[in-house]
Amino acid sequence: MMNGDTETVNGGGVQSIQRAAALLEAIADSTEPRTAPELAELCGLNRSTAWRILATLEDEGLVDRDAGRYSIGRSVARLAAAATEALPRVARPHLEELSSRTGETVSLAVPRRLQLVYVDQVQAPHVMAADWLGRAVPLHATSTGKALLAFLPPGELEAALTQSLPPFTDRTITDPARLREELDRVRRRGYAVSRGELETALWGASAPVTDRNMRAVAVISVWGSESRLKAKGRLDELGRAASATARAVAG
Repeated sequence: MMNGDTETVNGGGVQSIQRAAALLEAIADSTEPRTAPELAELCGLNRSTAWRILATLEDEGLVDRDAGRYSIGRSVARLAAAATEALPRVARPHLEELSSRTGETVSLAVPRRLQLVYVDQVQAPHVMAADWLGRAVPLHATSTGKALLAFLPPGELEAALTQSLPPFTDRTITDPARLREELDRVRRRGYAVSRGELETALWGASAPVTDRNMRAVAVISVWGSESRLKAKGRLDELGRAASATARAVAG
């Protein structure tokens, strides 16, 4: 079906753009560069269509080709960086509302490779809390990190779990099998909790901001001291609140 000079499909979408987006997502979700035939099969496209779209994406710097295999290009990285910079501005009102509602400190972290870095923080009124801005955290020992890990593609999760899981307190999960079980629980309920796993007195709950493929693009955390958060049900209450805020940020 044609609408003016624009190719459309049912629902008004532009078919060529939808196909290009599918190819970009397949490349981004792959743990290693893939060939055009592999990408065509993953996306349900015939090979000639995939070749044409990939050639255009390469011309625009959206994909790179090396020895016949495709990876994400520099232009996508630049767009991703711009989106990462915009996210704190979009999220800030939601973080402030969550902090006001819970009376606790709220943070926003974004993934950078297999790390999370805090990019915004709203300090709870009348509560002294450490400044985590700009800091990276160990993924296995924080609610923030576990919220990210639980929503990684399988290949990236396996890569993360092959790394060392050092203990920070006697509550840190250092066994990969136990961590996998914990991440299953995180996926089921939609948020992660930490009870003194990085620092004994630091407790928190975190929820991922996910894209349409349920991949975490950021994590919202509510955290504070053990003395305030150890009451029965308090962490689950904060986890549900963080989840609601994450959904609002995702739109």
